[in-house]
Amino acid sequence: MTASLALDPKTTAFLFMDFQNGILPALGDRADAVVRPALAVLDAARAAGALVVFVRVAFRAGYPEVSSRNLSGAALKGSGRLVLDAPDAQVIDAMGPRPTEPVVVKHRVGPFGGTDLAPILRAQGATTLVLLGVATSGVVLSAVRSAADEDYRLVVVEDACADRDPEVHRVLMEKVFPRQATVARSEAVIAAIAKGE
Repeated sequence: MTASLALDPKTTAFLFMDFQNGILPALGDRADAVVRPALAVLDAARAAGALVVFVRVAFRAGYPEVSSRNLSGAALKGSGRLVLDAPDAQVIDAMGPRPTEPVVVKHRVGPFGGTDLAPILRAQGATTLVLLGVATSGVVLSAVRSAADEDYRLVVVEDACADRDPEVHRVLMEKVFPRQATVARSEAVIAAIAKGE
């Protein structure tokens, strides 16, 4: 399925979603296993001159963006976590966003609603999105659904996504995402970047 995959760096955007200090620890000892392939893809995308975008979830002090009707948001509101400038809300140091790489701040699970992600992608001429992130059942699933509805060509990097529940991750990668995206491992994506240059 991925043998013919080629990624043109001029029209491909790489979205690194929710790789944050306060989110990765939820994966326990599996965190390193998802970060390593993500870093390899990040290096390849940067070397090719492709658009790299980071997405992180964060809130103002007092969580004015969170409604009490939003179940997951309401639980977060009481935790004191992921406040905009707090260390746990930042992208992990290993990824170190560069000054020219947009960092999109979101207040919901998905990366598109209420953010400037779509205008950035349009302005840069992106037609293909490569998705990497935590969690598979959260931001990645939301991104696949929203971006597919906007007619983006999608690639989900299987080993650079993770979920607290490995079975949920497997079902999404094997049964759900292939309906709207190409699911590929990091090595295939890196090879596709080289092929598209």
